[in-house]
Amino acid sequence: MRLPLPQFTVQNRQPNHVAEVIETATVEFLAQCLEPENLSLPLMPAFGSWVKSADEETGNQIYAVVCYATTSPIDSIHRARALGLSLQELREQQPQIFAMLKTEFKAAIVGFQLGELVYQHLPPRPPSIHQAVYHCAPAEILNFTKRLDFLRTLLQIPGVPVDALVAATIREIYQLRSLDRTWLVQAGRSLSLLLKEDYDRLQAILSQIHP
Repeated sequence: MRLPLPQFTVQNRQPNHVAEVIETATVEFLAQCLEPENLSLPLMPAFGSWVKSADEETGNQIYAVVCYATTSPIDSIHRARALGLSLQELREQQPQIFAMLKTEFKAAIVGFQLGELVYQHLPPRPPSIHQAVYHCAPAEILNFTKRLDFLRTLLQIPGVPVDALVAATIREIYQLRSLDRTWLVQAGRSLSLLLKEDYDRLQAILSQIHP
């Protein structure tokens, strides 16, 4: 059974520090969200949002996309049960519940950066265990997504709703790029080349982008 992560004070957290790596593998990592400072649930990162961590051995800054998230009891034996209370009522009547829950998410690795060089393929090593996980700043996402090779990596992720993930990722980047139609057209063309043998799947992804 995993032990709960220790509580962190605001002074100990760097900006956008949201989680810690608790399992790591070549293509993805599992992170547990840090406990909030007040009585509330950890903020679950959005599906398709961008996070980063590091491999201290190589110095690589590793970029990933959130592909799955869950909130569950820390104690795997006892399931949560419905109490019929609002979050505010829980804070007042059952405050201990918030310390009994954990939020975890999986992030699919799409590339890495070493110095000024950005690579859109799997790094030699995934993030180290117990490394900090951060939300990516908009400027980092814009810089990483100048090229679109990462779409191929996203389309090959096993065990997740890949089509929805690709669409969610493109939607977020499109918003960050201030509805840049030129970039969106390029993304559509890249997808059409990658999925030229599967027109129905291409249309399913494009229909979820909502330009």
